[in-house]
Amino acid sequence: MSRFKYNAYDSHGAKLQGEIDALDLASAKKQLQSKAITLVDINPVNQRNNKPIFASLNNKITLQQLEFVTSELAILLKSGVRLDKGLSILRKGAASGELASMLTKLAESVKAGQNVADAFSQYPEVFDSLYINMIKLGEASGNLDEVFTNLSVNLKFKRLLQSKITQAVIYPTIILFVCISCVLFVFNYIVPQMSSIFDQATELPVYTQLLLATSDWFIHYQWYLLAGIIFTVFSFINALKNEQFKRFVGEYSLRLPLVGKAILLIERIRFNSSMAMMLTGGVSLVESLKLSAGNVKNIEIKTKLASVSSNIKQGGSLSQALQLTPLFTEFNISLVEVGEESGELIPVFNEIAERSRHDFESWTDTLTSMIEPILILVMGAIVGSVVVVMLLSIVSTNDIGM
Repeated sequence: MSRFKYNAYDSHGAKLQGEIDALDLASAKKQLQSKAITLVDINPVNQRNNKPIFASLNNKITLQQLEFVTSELAILLKSGVRLDKGLSILRKGAASGELASMLTKLAESVKAGQNVADAFSQYPEVFDSLYINMIKLGEASGNLDEVFTNLSVNLKFKRLLQSKITQAVIYPTIILFVCISCVLFVFNYIVPQMSSIFDQATELPVYTQLLLATSDWFIHYQWYLLAGIIFTVFSFINALKNEQFKRFVGEYSLRLPLVGKAILLIERIRFNSSMAMMLTGGVSLVESLKLSAGNVKNIEIKTKLASVSSNIKQGGSLSQALQLTPLFTEFNISLVEVGEESGELIPVFNEIAERSRHDFESWTDTLTSMIEPILILVMGAIVGSVVVVMLLSIVSTNDIGM
């Protein structure tokens, strides 16, 4: 089986570019001609250069690109453009090789008569089950434009949440890195440079001996420490592949003072925003609960949410079922109760998601404002202690010499 790259025009005059797998050149031409397109040229692809070593890393489709494609498809469909034509238009403006290839294949699949949901489901690493199920609903109801509009709003919400999470992690990490760098500089350069002062001393104070011993340990063993940290991190990541260990981490992380609150807020945003979108799209309550639970990342919360839909099937109350999960506060449950009584659950889930987003932003700002001075104080205390110890050591050495 070989791969061929082609340029062609469809029946509407739109230019098509893509790749096709076939036994030989003649078979490739025959496949393309069966799709009622006008072939311009076709050439074999060099398989060795087809995918660079780091192609999956460099060409990965980002959440921002997915949001852009979804929102643009919504606009094109509302304007009366066919889906395959819309995908071809977006393909022309795609800068990413992976994104361009995906859009080309999607356009070809849809034009060949394949169901839209089936075509999109060929890329599970890009389109999750919630996305695919919404498309299925849109195909059945004939409202694909509204579905893509709702999906673009949901993806924008996810992107903003992802950006906020990244901001909450990166800023403290940078400060921590600066603090560690300063400490390493002091013990690897400053202290060894000044240690020559004490070469002639016959007796040194305990604090001076401790300082010099700490510096000597860093010089000889810091690379072993770094190797141990890297090994621990990789072992932890590998251990997360085990479901039992992953469940333990998910349960334990919820008990941590600061981290647990952040996880609950993030998962609350994910679940409630998904619920609002699914119910707006006309998905049943039970199915919305199943799909929205799948959108949650923490396995402990996901497991407890999985039982909610079964309780609803048995005639239970939604608010009582959600109360058994750690995801909802008493105030959130009271809002759900009001939504149940009034029959208006969509604005309730939107309200909970929006409130949780504001709470998460406040938590992020508070955490950042707390961590910055704490890390600076720790760094200042370590560096200041080293300076004071060195000065006291010099003074004590002079006293001994006198």
